[in-house]
Amino acid sequence: MSLRAELLRLGIRFFLKRGTHHLDIETWRKDMRATEKFVPRPPARSQTTKVNAGRLTFHRVTTEASRAERHVLYLHGGAYVSGAPAYYRHFTWRIADAVKASVWALEYRLAPEHPFPAALEDAVAGYHWLLDNTPDTRRLFVMGDSAGAGLALCLLLKLRDDGRPLPAAAVAMSPWTDLALTGLSLTSNAAADPMLNADDLPELARYYLAGADPRTPYASPLYGDPAGLPPVMIQVGSDEILADDAIRMAEKLRQHNPRTRLEIWPRMPHVWQLFVPVLPEAHRAIAQIGEFIASVGG
Repeated sequence: MSLRAELLRLGIRFFLKRGTHHLDIETWRKDMRATEKFVPRPPARSQTTKVNAGRLTFHRVTTEASRAERHVLYLHGGAYVSGAPAYYRHFTWRIADAVKASVWALEYRLAPEHPFPAALEDAVAGYHWLLDNTPDTRRLFVMGDSAGAGLALCLLLKLRDDGRPLPAAAVAMSPWTDLALTGLSLTSNAAADPMLNADDLPELARYYLAGADPRTPYASPLYGDPAGLPPVMIQVGSDEILADDAIRMAEKLRQHNPRTRLEIWPRMPHVWQLFVPVLPEAHRAIAQIGEFIASVGG
């Protein structure tokens, strides 16, 4: 583990996890909006374009390495209540580079204003739109982080159940797969996780579920049948409270698709890949995502 990673852990623990607090969604969103101006701009060799597809909005990100026939649907994190592609502009161009594809970051609807299954409905609609514009599904991929990673896995289950063509592969970074909150790491890693507060998760799950069964596979993919799904790469930090969400999901996926890959990174914080401007481990993780996609995709 790098010195930068150790310093980052200390920093995010101080600024993001400072004891008990009241979870206020509007304040959370306001704080996120205030930080947008500090998100590094992508380099001149990349291009970001807003694309309106009916009621949906994508942020299409390309670089000089992007191949015209390769596409990634990206679903952002934020516990289903916050987040937007604009906060990922320092990251999505690097995915476009690593995967050699156009990245389509979707602005899906957020809870509590739009609870389950709104986010999944938008993800399905976004995928169908991309599918209509990508003749070869061997060059179509799905990725996400945190809640967006869980949503990506829910999307695979929904597409499979609906008899729709599946993407060639998926990537899930620090996925939230169990909204019933049964993972042992929620307690065993509660002190070690430098970013997430386990006490926040029940309320966040309630905001999103709005009374729905937390074990429905379209909200908690851990409870779904993974038969017939494409290979999935899962990356998670060893100290995350969501570590068991990732590990248990990978174990189920590998029973049906041995090409599924689980990477447990020692002491990495939640979605450390987003700290790529300062973290060497983030660069390596993104490079390994690119290698995984190259090994399974067209």
